Amino acid sequence: MAGRSAEAADGSIIVAEVRLTHPDKLLYPEQGISKRRLAEYYESVGAWILPHIAGRPLSLVRCPAGQEKACFYQKHLGPAAPPAIRHVSIREREGPAAYSLVEDLPGLVALVQIGVLEIHPWGARAADVEHPDRLIFDLDPDPALPWSRVVEAAFAVRDDLAALGFQSFPKTTGGKGLHVVAPIAPKHGWEEVKLFARAFAAAMVDEAPRRYTINPLKKERVGRIFIDYLRNERGATAIAPYSTRARPEAPIAAPLAWSELSAGTKPALTLATIGARLARGADPWADMNEIEQQITPAARKGLGL
Repeated sequence: MAGRSAEAADGSIIVAEVRLTHPDKLLYPEQGISKRRLAEYYESVGAWILPHIAGRPLSLVRCPAGQEKACFYQKHLGPAAPPAIRHVSIREREGPAAYSLVEDLPGLVALVQIGVLEIHPWGARAADVEHPDRLIFDLDPDPALPWSRVVEAAFAVRDDLAALGFQSFPKTTGGKGLHVVAPIAPKHGWEEVKLFARAFAAAMVDEAPRRYTINPLKKERVGRIFIDYLRNERGATAIAPYSTRARPEAPIAAPLAWSELSAGTKPALTLATIGARLARGADPWADMNEIEQQITPAARKGLGL
């Protein structure tokens, strides 16, 4: 593949200008997926994933010994990170903190070098971190609910957003739920966006209280779908489109076209099966960053704000 060199004397290889040490180390042992294979996967989808992660603060799930061993969540890599991974200083309660940042394909592949199996970007770019450019609704169902209920919820979110003037896009999470994402112009602060997202989710609960909840308590989720609007607060993240998950079978958080979302078979895209999808040559989220839409006075009024 492009960017890959022959194996060096120490066993390392080069992928996208990044030296991978121990390239045959298994990151997903049950599936036989090595560091080399994961790096080559990201090399193949770089043009599709980078528009959604480049220049954004990142939180990462690292599994240096592979998915079956101890993994940990990390926001601040520190100076030992590979040079292709950059940093941005962001104000936190305790003071400024350095968040990880990638700008290009070498930065993405460098995440593989340090054992990153999940990439979680902020809903804002580092250059304008106080103004998010995504509305994200995470549909998290009671595990007992059938997939058809999750699909119905996603279409309900889509239609209710459309009634307020927003185009939205669905994505599998690599788990049991779905994300519905609407791009917005970075003109609104975090509090305004969070308030709008909460009002939207609460309106759905008011319409169908037996189907939905915005209460995160497990007892409130029985028989319902939790509409997690808190992805829209400062510092919150969501799994990146095309990122792997640190779970058995190496699932992919896969963007979908609405026409692909069926109440029948749940999409089960993994690192082993994503190739057929990529071979079609059509990225269903290709136009997302070209869409200009914002929270208008009419949209706020529609939610009673």
